[in-house]
Amino acid sequence: MAPKRRRFKQTQSLEERLAQEAGRLREEAKALPPGFEREALLKKARQADTGAHVSEWLRSPGLQLPE
Repeated sequence: MAPKRRRFKQTQSLEERLAQEAGRLREEAKALPPGFEREALLKKARQADTGAHVSEWLRSPGLQLPE
């Protein structure tokens, strides 16, 4: 028998969580000297921002199902 999945009720929307993560990553990147690690953190921050925007776009009322 497979173990039960733990389920969590999110208190913040996905967009909010992604925006917070992007902000945290940018703050962390500011503390690093220019280089590979800093660029990797900034890339993750950009990806989180993009994910938040895509999620907002998918939830927008202008988007309708095909008939």
